[in-house]
Parts: sequence; C-alpha cells; structure tokens
Amino acid sequence: MSGPGKLFSGLRIAASAMSAERVRIDTIAKNIANARTTRTPGSSEPYRRQVVHFAPLLERARNGRVEVAGVRVTGVAPDLSTDFESIHDPSHPDADANGTVFYPNVNTMKEMADLITAVRAYEANIGVQENFVQMARRALRLAE
Repeated sequence: MSGPGKLFSGLRIAASAMSAERVRIDTIAKNIANARTTRTPGSSEPYRRQVVHFAPLLERARNGRVEVAGVRVTGVAPDLSTDFESIHDPSHPDADANGTVFYPNVNTMKEMADLITAVRAYEANIGVQENFVQMARRALRLAE
C-alpha cells in the first residue's frame, strides 16, 4: 500500500484495536456480572468464564509482502482450562447431593486487572487517533 492509503493505515490500525478492546471490555464485564451465577439458563452448570481471542489483520502490499493492518477478534470462547470453584454449602438451592455448590471459574481480581489493561489499551489507541488528527491539521496548515 502506498500514497494516501498508507497515510491512514495507522488510523485504521488504532480503530481496529479499539474495536477489539471494546469486545474484550464487554466480555470482562459479563464475566464480573456472572461471577456468582451458579446455574445458567438451560443448564445445571455454573457460568463459565469467557475469553476473547485476537489475531492480526493481514493485508498484501503492492510489493507482495504481507503486512499487519490491525487486529481482529477471532472469537469469544469459554475458559475450559480453569476449574469451577467448589464450596460445601448444603443449604444452597444449587447444592448437589453431597452439599457441594459449584461457582463460576471467574476470579474477580484477575478480571479487574484484565479490565484495567483493556481500558488502558483502548485509551492508548484513542491517543494515537488524536495525535494523527493533530498531525493532519498541522500538515494542512503548512500546505496553505
């Protein structure tokens, strides 16, 4: 890519990253909201933490090379690597025959740390876009 397309590639990359981080922020918020959900609709299992997966957006340049053109969400999938938390509470309505209640595999401290990271990444990309706009305005003033 060359010319004006190349000029705006940084802006497109930042926009794609903001879009991906927004999905991550929404997913983390959903995890936190369901941190104590012991039964999901249509299932007897507790809520399972969701994880967002990213991949680079690639495009072929005129010279034939593949270049990174941003980031995209490839999917939101359940976290199957972490076990549910089990607590002995025979009085709980979702307790099994042994009095064990299974809670989601959501660690709210980890989710909050991930949320802070996602919000900061989102804000950093806003800064990139704002800087681009300022540079474009300066360039237009110089061209006058």
